[in-house]
Amino acid sequence: MIKSKFIVVLAGNANVGKSVIFNHLTGLHQHIGNWPGKTVGKAEGTLHFRGYTIDIIDLPGIYSLSTFSIEELISREYIAVETPDLVINVVDASVLERNLFFTLQLMELEAPMVIALNQVDMAEKKGIEINYKKLEKTLGVPVIPTVAIRGTGVYELLQRCVETIEKGGEKPSRMKYGEEIEKRIKGLSETVKKVHYPYPARWTAIKLLEKDEQVEREIREVKPEIVSAAEKFAEEIEEIHGHSCSTVITSERYEIAGYIAREVQHVVPPIKPLMRERLHALTTHRILGYLIMAVLLLSIFYSIFTFGDYTSGLLSDLFYCLEPIFESIFGAGIAGELIWGGIMGGIIAGVAIALPYIIPFYLVLYFLEDSGYLSRIAFLLDNVMHRIGLHGKAFIPVMLSFGCNVPGCLGCRIMETERERLLTAFVVTLVPCAATTVIILGLVGTFVGVQWALALYIIDLVIIFLLGRLAFKALPGEPTALIMEMSDYRVPHLQTVLRQTLFRLMEFIKMAFPLIIVGSLLIKLAEVMGLLNPIASVLSPVTVTWLGLPAITGIALIFGVLRKELTLIMLATLFGTTNFAQVPNFGPVQMIVFTLVTMLYIPCIATIAALVREFGWKRALFITVFEIVFAILIGGIAFRLLMLV
Repeated sequence: MIKSKFIVVLAGNANVGKSVIFNHLTGLHQHIGNWPGKTVGKAEGTLHFRGYTIDIIDLPGIYSLSTFSIEELISREYIAVETPDLVINVVDASVLERNLFFTLQLMELEAPMVIALNQVDMAEKKGIEINYKKLEKTLGVPVIPTVAIRGTGVYELLQRCVETIEKGGEKPSRMKYGEEIEKRIKGLSETVKKVHYPYPARWTAIKLLEKDEQVEREIREVKPEIVSAAEKFAEEIEEIHGHSCSTVITSERYEIAGYIAREVQHVVPPIKPLMRERLHALTTHRILGYLIMAVLLLSIFYSIFTFGDYTSGLLSDLFYCLEPIFESIFGAGIAGELIWGGIMGGIIAGVAIALPYIIPFYLVLYFLEDSGYLSRIAFLLDNVMHRIGLHGKAFIPVMLSFGCNVPGCLGCRIMETERERLLTAFVVTLVPCAATTVIILGLVGTFVGVQWALALYIIDLVIIFLLGRLAFKALPGEPTALIMEMSDYRVPHLQTVLRQTLFRLMEFIKMAFPLIIVGSLLIKLAEVMGLLNPIASVLSPVTVTWLGLPAITGIALIFGVLRKELTLIMLATLFGTTNFAQVPNFGPVQMIVFTLVTMLYIPCIATIAALVREFGWKRALFITVFEIVFAILIGGIAFRLLMLV
């Protein structure tokens, strides 16, 4: 009896159109979460078709089913252990051979499969014609040509998926390696079948010959003789070929993928380079590529900051118009102060300060990603980022952090290993966000000089590089090389860009807003209870003696925990003026020291919350405490040096 509810997963390389197909299939009925116990995003959605309820799960974009990254591990475990009813393998028709390498590995998992041969229009523009019927016969799985960005073929794809499930989900053909390898795979498979293991016996045998660490560890626990036999077989294959067994198997997979591609596609070389090829050559040029990137990124930063600043001011004015209404309802007493200054203050901070910068940042990020330019930026900056033990992809969360450190921390998920994620997160929390920019420009830029504001930015970048280098040396583990597909340029799919932006925005709101509101309420409570001045006195050995600042600035720094720009607002409130040049004992030196400490000390509460979510309490606490101590240390040294000038 056929069940009425199915689970279908989308699998494939990055940038092949998986997300676009996912959006077409699930519409608004989708949500983003995390894989259990992992900080890797999990996109799920539901659709109803021909009386069936179908749950669609979009697996991370990957290039193999090894254990080089968490995404690869999650994908293979889900397909083999959770056994979805069907796998839709999305393949980029314009680079068929490269994509088939992953398809062959999926076939080895023996899951029922349908191939979405996507971007056939781009393949045609390149002069590539694919006989998809022949491909279907060769692989033993249905192949549906699609142009997901226009929705072409998506309905047929869904129809074919349902038909395949109704027929019982036929398994794909078995690709054969060389005789000497097949003989040993067969021998190992027979012994693997006798132990209880969730993966297919043939796949397990291949992974044992490839010396997959996880498979070896798990099989050794149940029957170590199998691992010993695999090691012996691998040595025999290595003696025959003169290369490691994993290299031999990988080479044979590529050979099979190349053979199939040559058999099913007919290529007519284009007479002249296509526009996107000329654009690719220009944007990855060793000189022009960097110039274009610099101009584009500066334009993006300027546009986002201008938009964010204007919108933030507009929203703040709008919200603060509500203050008299709240006073008339809740009064001006303690309850009124807590509700307006605590709860509403937190909400206003989140809506008026963070969102105007985060929303355009996400839009630009996904627009660049969908167009294919983001991978070119990663390529160009790979050498620079390697200086601090990261590769070019780390630039993406760093770039995000100039708007807000929170999406920067969340953006660290794109890094391959836990070590690189933590290292990138440490770096991004030191990046001056939009709120810090308000202080740098509003205090130092206005009252000391723009050149000093720019100097602070340069000092911060030097500190980021040095601390990043230090953390790279201190953290155990090896850096990984950049493995990122440089897909063809294309027109971004607006609907997908908007939906991805919405998902990430909702993720931020759900995570950060409760903490912002609670933090705001606690600080307001301390103010109402008259605890701020005693706290400022307690802090005076640091603020007055070491940093050379007025004692009252300690209170402003406390408010900076909630929102960095609040330090400036609180300074104006505490000094009773916005003209800081008139404040006694708060000259240019104190303004620079105060800004430098604010720039480097504890990330705001929303960033701490993001760190806790991504890396746990201990690591978040370590980063926070380290940056407080470091900021105070640098601030005190800067004070003494500036007094000599």
